[in-house]
This record gives sequence, C-alpha cells and structure tokens, in this order.
Amino acid sequence: MTWSYLPHTAEDRQEMLAAIGVQDTMDLFCDIPEQIRLHRSLNLPAPLSEPELTKYFQKLASANANLQEYACFLGAGAYDHFIPSTVDHVLRRSEFYTAYTQYQPEISQGYLQALWEYQSMICEITGMPVANASMYDGATAMAEAAILACHATNRKEILVARSVHPHYRAALCTYARDFDFEIKEIDFTGGVTAPEKLQALASKATAAVIVQNPNFFGSVEDLAALIELTHAVGALFVTVADPIALGLLEAPGKLGSDMVVGEGQPLGLAISFGGPYLGFFAASSKLMRKLPGRIVGQTVDRDGKRGFVLTLQAREQHIRREKATSNICSNEALCALAISVYLATMGKEGYAETANQCLQKAHYAYEEILKTGAAKPAFDAPFFQEFVVKLAKPVAEVNKELLKEKIIGGLDLGEYYPELSGHMLVCVTEKRTKAEIDALVAGLEALA
Repeated sequence: MTWSYLPHTAEDRQEMLAAIGVQDTMDLFCDIPEQIRLHRSLNLPAPLSEPELTKYFQKLASANANLQEYACFLGAGAYDHFIPSTVDHVLRRSEFYTAYTQYQPEISQGYLQALWEYQSMICEITGMPVANASMYDGATAMAEAAILACHATNRKEILVARSVHPHYRAALCTYARDFDFEIKEIDFTGGVTAPEKLQALASKATAAVIVQNPNFFGSVEDLAALIELTHAVGALFVTVADPIALGLLEAPGKLGSDMVVGEGQPLGLAISFGGPYLGFFAASSKLMRKLPGRIVGQTVDRDGKRGFVLTLQAREQHIRREKATSNICSNEALCALAISVYLATMGKEGYAETANQCLQKAHYAYEEILKTGAAKPAFDAPFFQEFVVKLAKPVAEVNKELLKEKIIGGLDLGEYYPELSGHMLVCVTEKRTKAEIDALVAGLEALA
C-alpha cells in the first residue's frame, strides 16, 4: 500500500493545478534546466505506515538513557528537578502556546500579566529592582550583561572568572569579538575565585567582572568581597546565579551586584536534551533603560483599571539597529510562563525546601563517597548541589560502567579543565532518593 502523509487526493491536486493554469506538477519546474534535474527518486527508505513509524521511533528512543529509568547525577548547567504537573497543564492551553509577541495589549492582558509576574518573581529571588521578560538562555544573558556593562562604563575590558561555565565563556568570546572587547580570565584557587587574583587584574579599564555563584564546580563564592573589589575600580559586577540556590543563599542584589543573570531551566523547565531554555536578566534601576530585550510594565487604563503593556522594547526590531540595546529580538515567553507557574505553585516554602533538599542530599552523597575511599576530595570550599571528587580511574570508564547499572554519572571535568583530568563533577538534586545515592556510592566503591 502506498502511504502519504499529505491529506490531498489525486482529484485535489488536479484541481489545484488547474487553478494555477498548469497540467502537471512537473510544469512547476519548467524554469529549471532539464540537464540539472534529478531524474530519479531520492535514495531514501520506503515510506512507513503510522504503526510502523511509531515502532521505529520507539526503538530509536529506547537507545537514550532517559530520566524515567535512570538516576541522573549529571548537572553542569542542566538539572533534573521536580516539575509540578500544573506547569505542563497551563502550558498546554492553546491561548498560551499559540500566542506570538504581545504587541496588542488590549487582546494580550493574560499573557502580559503572566510575564509581569515572571519579572516580579525574578526580581524577588535575585534581590534586584528590575528584570526583563527573559533572554534566550543563560549564556546569551551573561554575554548581553557584559555588553551592557561595557556600554554603560564606556570601557572595553571584561574580567570573567575561570570557574564560570565553559559554554558561557565561549558565548561571551563570540559576542566580544565583533565589539572588539578584551576578555581576561580570573583563575580559581581551591575551587573558588580568589579575591587577590581579581585585585591583581582589575583596573580603571575594567568594565565588568563576571562571577558564577555557585560556580561551575558547585562551590559558593565570596560575592561580597569580589563585589567590593569590583566597585573600587568603578566596574560593574555581574553574578551568574543558580536560581534554585537563591532559595537559600543571600540574593546577589542585596550584596551589591549590579546585574544578576542565569539559566532559568531549573525553575520548571524539563531538560529536553538541551532546550528550549530561558535566560533571566535582572539589574539595578540605573541600568533599566539599557536592558536588552523587553520589559512588561503595569499601568492603568482610562477607567483606572489595572493593565499591562510592553513598556520598554529597545530592540533592533523596533528601533534603529545602532541604537538597540540588543539584537536578540524575541524572548522565551512560554518558558517564562512555565517559570511563573512553577514559582507560584511551589511557593516560598516549597522553593526554599527544594534548595535545602539539594544541599542536604549533595552533602550526604559527598560524605558517603569519601567514606568508601573510592574518591578523594578536590576542593575544600563550601558547595550547594554539585561537588568535585578525584577518582582513581578515568571518569569516562567509570561512567560507562555506571550506565550498566542505570546510573548517569557526573561530568568529566578534564574535557574543559586539563588540570582536573580524572575529576568528576557530581550533581545531586532534590529528586535523588537515598536509595539512588547509595547505589551511586556502591557503584563507585565497586569500580575503585
């Protein structure tokens, strides 16, 4: 039987061809010279029926180590957190997932309010007075913050901690190349950014200092000391924050950070093999008009009723490109909605409890691993939900064996930090049970 994935019958096709004045489908290609046409079928497998196609893709999907069957201890920027069912329920409403940019406030009040609530919650957890309606992801949010700092200070030097996510630093270098900005990296000591190393590099030429907290190794940085040194040379401080950690740690805005950016994926977005994700971006009031993207504002209509509008849209889609704050034209509205629903569902207590469980379970895992002698400590800095241990065997070999036990092991840090070859970055979120952690510990002990 011949299978077609198009609904048109032969009669439908003939009617459409007649409507445009041609006899045959090939007449549509009459402008293409005969000698360069492909006079044969494409070298593709035969079409499948729907049941056959379903089985085929099920077989392909079964090759993946999915998070329903495997215990995941891999983090490094994408985290397996609990997502309330309410998030998916709201996202499946057609008025949200089919909507485009909210240019017409009179018919977009629901979505605009959801984005305004998102901005308000981001301000609350970061300790900043203003936030935009999201960026593409954490990496682009960080790069945009660096550009903003350079334009605001009229300087061209960016200092970024080497303990910042390697992919984020790579994105920053890509952005900086066209702006002719100079990037210098601050090395780490004991898993954190040493204040004396920042002090040695910072100068009146520095526009921004960028530090991740907790950093890529999971270690908690001394933000207060680093911010003080940054402001001493007139530079702006950018914190790349883990939003779940903000359920326990002091908000960077309260410590004096000028901008707080990061990846919003932990707040109700599935890992989904890398996206779509969301970059959150919050800043001080004086930087509000320089923020990239868009800001949803609250106002009143002529009858005095509360309403919401796109207040600031300094994007190249709306104004002259050279005057735009960013060439990122779109935001991640559906992802921002998911975060709004997640935070509203979890509430303050649930949000803090999630962070606390990550902290406690990670420390339990760390202590149990060290007890077995299967690994040695790498750093002595305090950590949140990720930590680094040094293994006796190559990390790739260990992870291969753990997969056989349906355990997704940690990241091989040697791929990004040659001096940390043989070191594994382990992540323990609130979803990991004691039984799963104990299985990881037993697996590492057996392999040692």
